Amino acid sequence: MSSHNNNNSGNKSGDEKAPAPASTSGPTLELKPLKNVIPIIPAQQVDCSSPPSGEVSSSSPNSASVGHDVDPDNDETGVENITKKHAGRIREDPVGFVVQTAAFYQGTGWRSYSNYVGTRILYEGFSATFKDRILESPKVTELIEKMADRQLEVLIKQKQDAYNADMAANAGKKNHKPKVRPMRPEEIETRRQTLVAELTAVAKTNIDKLVCDMNSMKFIRFFAFLINNILVRMYHQGIHIKESEFLELRRIAEYCAANKYSMVVLPCHKSHIDYLVISYIFFRMGLALPHIAAGDNLDMPVVGKALKGAGAFFIRRSWADDQLYTTIVQEYVQELLEGGFNIECFIEGTRSRTGKLLPPKLGVLKIIMDAMLSERIKDCYIVPISIGYDKVIETETYVNELLGIPKEKESLWGVITNSRLLQLKMGRIDVRFAKPYSLRNFINNQIERREIVNERENTDNEAKSQLLKALGYKVLADINSVSVVMPTALVGTVILTLRGRGVGRSELIRRVEWLKREILAKGGRVANFSGMETGDVVDRALGVLKDLVAAQKNLLEPVFYAVKRFELSFYRNQLIHLFVHEAIVAVTMYTRIKIGGAKSTQKISQMDLLNEVTFLSRLLKTEFIYNPGDLQSNVEQTLEYMKESNVIEFDSEGNVGLSEVERSIGRENYDFYCFLLWPFVETYWLAAVSLYTLIPTAEEVIPPLDSNGEPQLYWVEERVFMEKTQMFGKTLYYQGDLSYFESVNMETLKNGFHRLSDYGILVIKKPTNNKERTKVALHPDFIPSRGPNGRVRTEGALWEMVERIGTFRREGKNRRDNATVSSRVLQFAEMVANAPAPNKVPLPNPTPAKPIGNGTPKL
Repeated sequence: MSSHNNNNSGNKSGDEKAPAPASTSGPTLELKPLKNVIPIIPAQQVDCSSPPSGEVSSSSPNSASVGHDVDPDNDETGVENITKKHAGRIREDPVGFVVQTAAFYQGTGWRSYSNYVGTRILYEGFSATFKDRILESPKVTELIEKMADRQLEVLIKQKQDAYNADMAANAGKKNHKPKVRPMRPEEIETRRQTLVAELTAVAKTNIDKLVCDMNSMKFIRFFAFLINNILVRMYHQGIHIKESEFLELRRIAEYCAANKYSMVVLPCHKSHIDYLVISYIFFRMGLALPHIAAGDNLDMPVVGKALKGAGAFFIRRSWADDQLYTTIVQEYVQELLEGGFNIECFIEGTRSRTGKLLPPKLGVLKIIMDAMLSERIKDCYIVPISIGYDKVIETETYVNELLGIPKEKESLWGVITNSRLLQLKMGRIDVRFAKPYSLRNFINNQIERREIVNERENTDNEAKSQLLKALGYKVLADINSVSVVMPTALVGTVILTLRGRGVGRSELIRRVEWLKREILAKGGRVANFSGMETGDVVDRALGVLKDLVAAQKNLLEPVFYAVKRFELSFYRNQLIHLFVHEAIVAVTMYTRIKIGGAKSTQKISQMDLLNEVTFLSRLLKTEFIYNPGDLQSNVEQTLEYMKESNVIEFDSEGNVGLSEVERSIGRENYDFYCFLLWPFVETYWLAAVSLYTLIPTAEEVIPPLDSNGEPQLYWVEERVFMEKTQMFGKTLYYQGDLSYFESVNMETLKNGFHRLSDYGILVIKKPTNNKERTKVALHPDFIPSRGPNGRVRTEGALWEMVERIGTFRREGKNRRDNATVSSRVLQFAEMVANAPAPNKVPLPNPTPAKPIGNGTPKL
């Protein structure tokens, strides 16, 4: 098929539906454990080692043994700037700007968008067709009838009960006329029709709000012109894509168009600009625009209507308890899949405020996988996409949110119309496409690998859940495998991983060159600047980061230092996935190195190293995506890599220590790995020590059991607990007991609390209705004892956990002796606990899923 001939003319009406298979229910599935594998995170163990022709096995780039299919030497040549000749500023190029505007108005070349690849969209009545299909679909109509019948049953019973009660109360009275009578058959049918009509009206309202309005080609051309000008003004160095990746994407798009398959586009999510970038690239390069799943927080006046016209459909943040709305969303997404329309949703669910990938949110993917397992669709193609920015415009807002400052109302319109932002020059955007793959083949490979068999019905949901998680983590790994490290991330990372107040320009350039070599050696990618000298690239990056990095210039050479470390950490975290294994090993070795003394005392046996790495990697498992495979082989590969890099060495007994080469250079490479991970270790230590704020004060001690013999917990609202923890953390930072201000960020603290809940230390009670709030309490097994003076003792299971995490923390001149630190920290914790005292609420019956243990953390 020619690259310029597509299926949008073959489906003129745009509303023909593929015949549905006779079977509407998928097989009952049981997912058995993987063989001979001890996974760090089972959901991430994805193996597509034998994909069909035209597909790729994508996984973490961290190890060559993973079998990752990458370009030789991670070659970033063949990268094209698709906005290179676009004039975005009329003052700088008035003639070019006028010519470009005229080209959009006339629909010249690609701007006409008349030969896109994919199912036909953008015609009058497009959205109305979908609305009618959804409203008239068997699932929706059957559900409306069932809901009407249930409501009618309740109403009939209410009237019958009222009639019976009235008659009983007035028994013996002559000529008594009951106020309420049972419903007659004709009344029942009339009422049923009324209920059906009311529920249908509710469904229609929900459908109108949900379905996108891709009805106008003229609007899309105007919107493309607007977005083109916004993007080329804000990101003056252009939007860069890799030609070979896009050609492969176009090949898959043509195949999907010919077979009426959808492409499911799954980008990472760093900024509101992501919505615009993907659609702009699809428009610019001649692919059918995707239907974009977006949160209804963006459904605002003006901007919401514009986004719907460009393909957005807005979904509520929470809708699991609304059966009708859930069914409508499912039907809409599956109708799109049946028609072969492209769908875009952000795999992380929300924007990453920390810079690294978030755990996958699987709501829309579940709908897609259900359509596949139920045989409603034959196939669709997964397209993971990485988006990298030199500068993300919301980082300052992210910092405020992470520090607990109330979130401002979403305003994409405010972002794209902010005159100050439009005047900024924020570098470039790099978009990379992982190789698309068939969802059908992925499922088949997982079924074969995990030995899914047709057995008990109660295993079905568990099996599907494991398949879904495997898909979600594979997409994240695919995104990481093609993500491009931007110059701002290189510079920001170097500045944040060096000891001292600042770094000279020559040293900064040297370390950026080293970091670039390490990234390439690890299988990562670095943005291609077409032969520019490293110094020029660094200067460009510093220009973009001018509000985050300052320079002292009246010295022998310019010295650069971070003025907004928290905000700069966003860029550091974008490359941490490449070095997370080395960072965990390095921080584990630090438990011995910080002791000091002779070299022999700073070494660690491989057995002790493995045990400590096991603890730390499990503690942090919700933060990072680890390599597939068992823990021991990952550790062995990491040690071998660090040995070849001359960071570590083994003695005659196999103990691990710093190499002489690393010591001779001031252990700068070893420190680099530690500085990457220490902020996360600090956060988890803070999360653990903050649990002391949940301990009842000495005056509030009451028996541990209530009158029913059940454990009595001291509940605190999660929001209040988080606010206290952040205030506690800020105090410790300014006192010198916490090394990193970014360690008080809300998102990582939440992850830490959930891990402590997994260990059985923290009990979390979810609300059962809209009036309740999530509450937290310390498990009774972990409530420490008090001494004769009423002070909490530094002993017991909780303190052991705090100490265990604390062994991995960074030592420094701001850290005092452990006895003083523990005394002061616990005093602060008690101060926080006293203002105000937590509410005492008995443990709900039944008791939490976490059983009462022996006071030992369940690791």
